[in-house]
Parts: sequence; C-alpha cells; structure tokens
Amino acid sequence: MLWNRTKPPMPTAETALPGRDEPAFRISGVHAVNGHPITPPFPAEIETAIFALGCFWGAERLFWKLPGVYATAVGYAGGFTPNPTYEETCSGLTGHTESVLVAYDPTVVTYEQLLKVFFEEHDPTQVDRQGNDVGTQYRSAVYWTTPEQEREAKAAAAAYEAALRDAGLGPVATELGPAGPFWYAEEYHQQYLHKVPNGYCGLQGTGVVCTIGDR
Repeated sequence: MLWNRTKPPMPTAETALPGRDEPAFRISGVHAVNGHPITPPFPAEIETAIFALGCFWGAERLFWKLPGVYATAVGYAGGFTPNPTYEETCSGLTGHTESVLVAYDPTVVTYEQLLKVFFEEHDPTQVDRQGNDVGTQYRSAVYWTTPEQEREAKAAAAAYEAALRDAGLGPVATELGPAGPFWYAEEYHQQYLHKVPNGYCGLQGTGVVCTIGDR
C-alpha cells in the first residue's frame, strides 16, 4: 500500500484531477476466489452495496467470506475523478474512497448483516484515516443503492453511535450518501489477500458490538 501520514484537503469538483473518459487499465472481471463475475449484469436476485472502511484489501476479504455474498470487488467511490488510478486516488486529489462493492443475495445475507460487519470491523469514529493509513481515501463511508438501504444505513449508524457513546467513545464519522459511480480498481488489487495471503491488512475495530443485523 501507499501510506500517507499527512492529510491533503478534500478536493472539490473543480480542483479534483480530471481523470479520463476510458479506464486506464483492464480487469478480468472474474472473482479470484469463487469465479463469479465482479461486474454487472449480476443474476436477477442479487443486490449490491458499497462500503469504505480503510484499506480495501482487508475490507474486501471480510465480505467475500460471508455466506450469501455472490461477489466482491474493490474500487474507488465517493469522489469526482472519472476512471481514476490507484496512484491518483492515493494522492488525495480525486475525492474517492477505497471502496468495496458487495454483490449479495438478500435471502441469505441481509443488508443489516453487512452493516454489522462494516461497523464492527473498523473504527468509524476516525476521520479521514484508519490506523496508520491517513488520508481522505481512507475515510469511512456507506453508499446506498436503494431507499431501503438508505433507511437501514442511517438507522445502523445511529444505533452504533449510541453504543459507542455508552462505551465512552466518540461519534460515528462515517460518510452516508447515495452511491455514485463505482470505478473498479486495478486487477492486482482485486481479491488481493487471496492472491497474497500474508499481505497488509490494517483493519481494527473498536470492540463495540453492533446489535443491528443480529436477528
């Protein structure tokens, strides 16, 4: 990974890097763990969700291990630059987060259960960082794809903030918003910790339980 220990300011649409009309690279589109496609169209019963919780290598592994998850992919979301590269995103000049796209079967794993994993497996109280990874690209975020996801994401954030407060911790700093474009990351980033099992993963939760999704 590229570690940034200083935080560049969040760019605006006017100051962000211009990007490009076409991707700067190609990806196979095949999940290295289960062989499913990681790009649409997905089977009719599959829904999608987008989460950002720091370095996307470890974040993606959290989700591909869950029963009911059809496929996962890493990429860039929540910013301004079209078709960014990893280096551009790590510069802090695209506005994107390192994100995970989760394609899942809601009859097997619910969105609330995905939210539970999201909140428990990183520190959503940190602003523009996760541990030693510092920069706007590492900010915590949930980007919903349906009105139902919006309702559940906001409810989960409020419930987890109350639990954090009871534990003496700070408020949830997670960015909540509708999903915009999801720009796929380079092939070597996809399912990275399957390809490099001992690779870097800096995720660490708060230890506070998120009760949403338990039922």
